[in-house]
Amino acid sequence: MVLAIQTATVLVSQDWCKKCGICIAFCPKKVLESDEFGRVVVAKPDQCIACKICERLCPDFAINIEVTKDE
Repeated sequence: MVLAIQTATVLVSQDWCKKCGICIAFCPKKVLESDEFGRVVVAKPDQCIACKICERLCPDFAINIEVTKDE
C-alpha cells in the first residue's frame, strides 16, 4: 500500500480580506492568526490539513488552499 502525502499551501489575499476573523475562529488547527494590524497571516503553515473550512467560510473569497500530492 502506497500513501500519497498531501501538502497544503494557504494563500490569503490581503487586498480582498476585510479582517473579519471568521477564518481564524473556525480553523481546527489554528493555522491562521491576525497580526498587530488585524491582517490574517498564515502562522503555522505546516499544521494545515487542507480541510478548506477557511476557504469556504471566507465571505470575501480572500483565502485559497492549494493542495499538491507528493509521491
